[in-house]
Amino acid sequence: MTSPNRAIILAAGQGKRLLPLTEDRPKCLIELSGRTLLAWQLLRLQAAGVQEAVIVTGFRADQVEAEVARLGLTMPVRLEFNPFYTVSDNTASCWIVREAFDREVLVLNGDTLFGPGIAEKLLGAAPADITVTIDRKPAYDADDMKVLTEQGRLIAIGKTITAYDAESIGFLRFSPAGAQKFRAGVEQVLSHPEGLRRWYLSVIDELARAGVDVKVCSIEGLEWGEMDFPQDVDNLTRLSAEWERP
Repeated sequence: MTSPNRAIILAAGQGKRLLPLTEDRPKCLIELSGRTLLAWQLLRLQAAGVQEAVIVTGFRADQVEAEVARLGLTMPVRLEFNPFYTVSDNTASCWIVREAFDREVLVLNGDTLFGPGIAEKLLGAAPADITVTIDRKPAYDADDMKVLTEQGRLIAIGKTITAYDAESIGFLRFSPAGAQKFRAGVEQVLSHPEGLRRWYLSVIDELARAGVDVKVCSIEGLEWGEMDFPQDVDNLTRLSAEWERP
């Protein structure tokens, strides 16, 4: 599959579990081995051939704008502000940029640090309406976004599902048809007030259960991590310190 010409980064949240590190900056701007998390993401996307990035901002959007300007990327980057970031989860961020789901697109959580080879492996995965990047490990905790798979297909995804064999790393690829199905699902969820508190991956779960072609791409053996808690900052700093810089 060719490189999508657009990637969407969901980075509206403050990251209160990382306080005091996020008292006056969003967690995507925490520094890891001399670069912000957002810088690592954008530079890797650019190196993988992505032609445009859209960042959904919220908390301290001005700082995100300044960081993008500082990086001076050749890949165009557009910022879209989510005014509901204090009262909503990330499905609302997808709704804010729903018009961007008009083509093949990548979606990336703003707290996912991914290392060499991961974007390329996702881009090279077998065609599907939606592809969810997964990893596997011996045990999972309550905060993991768990995934149940069967012969390369995603059967269910969620933090509270009781049967699972993998976890989502927060990096997805949508075909043009899959992007349209996802957009319709987001619009349906946000037509109800309780939709504000939904994760966008709950929409993926509903689509998979309804028979949409949702496949998984395993990146077992490659390096990545989420940044949710203060101890994650130290772990990801050590991890990224060994990486070749894109």
